[in-house]
Amino acid sequence: MKSIAEFQIGYSQYLDPEGKAVQDLPDFARDQEEMLSMYRLMTLTRSFDAKAVNLQRTGKLGTYASCLGHEAAHVGIGAAMREEDSFAPMYREYGTQFWRGVKMSDVLLYWGGDERGNDFAGPPHDFPWCVPIATQCLHAAGAALAFKLRGEKRCAVTVVGDGGTSEGHFYEAMNVAGVRKLPVVFVVVNNKWAISVPLSIQTATETLAQKAIAAGIPGIQVDGNDIVAVRQAMEAALTRARDGDGPTLVEAVTYRLSDHTTADDASRYRKKEEVEQARLLEPLIRLRRYLTETGAWDEAREEELLADCQRQVDEAVEAYLNTPVQEAGAMFDFMFATLPEAMVEQRENALRYEPETGEH
Repeated sequence: MKSIAEFQIGYSQYLDPEGKAVQDLPDFARDQEEMLSMYRLMTLTRSFDAKAVNLQRTGKLGTYASCLGHEAAHVGIGAAMREEDSFAPMYREYGTQFWRGVKMSDVLLYWGGDERGNDFAGPPHDFPWCVPIATQCLHAAGAALAFKLRGEKRCAVTVVGDGGTSEGHFYEAMNVAGVRKLPVVFVVVNNKWAISVPLSIQTATETLAQKAIAAGIPGIQVDGNDIVAVRQAMEAALTRARDGDGPTLVEAVTYRLSDHTTADDASRYRKKEEVEQARLLEPLIRLRRYLTETGAWDEAREEELLADCQRQVDEAVEAYLNTPVQEAGAMFDFMFATLPEAMVEQRENALRYEPETGEH
C-alpha cells in the first residue's frame, strides 16, 4: 500500500514556565512597551474576573463564566487582530474583548441579565456572546465569506473550547472555510475540560490542531500560557488569511483554573493535585518573570498596577450597579418587527405585574 498524504502538527513556545526565552523572540516581543501593555491587560482581566465571581457569590450578578488561566490566550488573540477584523466570541473571552474596546461594565450587564450588555462598546462588527456551543464558528465563517465577496482585506476570528470541537458546527464551519479559502482563524482554547468531561474521553486525537487536516487547512498547537506564542501564531494565521491563502486552526493549550461557570463545582470531578500543578504553569507568573528578568518590571510597579486595576474594576462595578433596570416590557421589544398578538397580551401582563409599577 502506498502513502498518498502525510501531515504534521507543529508546536510553538517562546517563553517556558520560568519565563525564559527558548527561541528567538518575534519583533513585537522585543518592544518593551508592547509586552507591558499585554501584561497590564492580562492583570486587569484577572482582577475583573475575581470581582465578577465575588459579585455572583453575593447575589449581585447572575451565573458567570470565569476566564481564570486563559488570560494569555485571550489577550494574545486580541493583540494580533486589527480593528477592522471581526471577532465571534464564545462566552469567556474577556481579555480579547477588553483589548478591542469592550467595557467591563458591559460584561457585568450581560451576566447580570441585561441584554444591553450585549450591545457592547468596541467594533460594531464584532459578534455578541454566544452561549450555544460552537455556533459562533459558523458566524465567523459567514463574516469571512462576506469579506471575501466584497474584496475586503479583513479577517474573522472565532474561539471554541476543546469540547466544542466535537460539535458539528465546528466541523461545518471549518469545512466551508477550507473549500472557499475564507479569511478566518479558528482558535481552540484547549483548557482540558468540557465542563466535567476531560479531554481524554472527549477525543482520541493526539492534538486538537490535527482536526484541521480533515478540512484541508493548516493546524498548529501553541503553548496557550505563553502570550508570545499565541500572538505570533495568530499574527501568522491572520497574515495568511489576509493574503488570500485561507483559514488556519490554532490550538492554544492552557488549563481552566476555575469552575466552568459559577453554577459548577469542579472539585466534584477534578483532583486537587491536578489544579495545583496547573497553577505552576499559569500565564501571569510566566510573563511577570520574563519582564522582571529583562528589567522592565519590579515589585513596586506590580503593586501600583494592582491598585490601578482594582480602581478600574471598582468603577466598572459602580457603573453596572447604578445602571437603571429596564422595564419588563423590554424583553418583547427587539424580537419582532410587529409583535404577534399573543405576545401583546404577555407584554401587557409583564408591565402590569412589574414590581416597580404594579402588583407583585
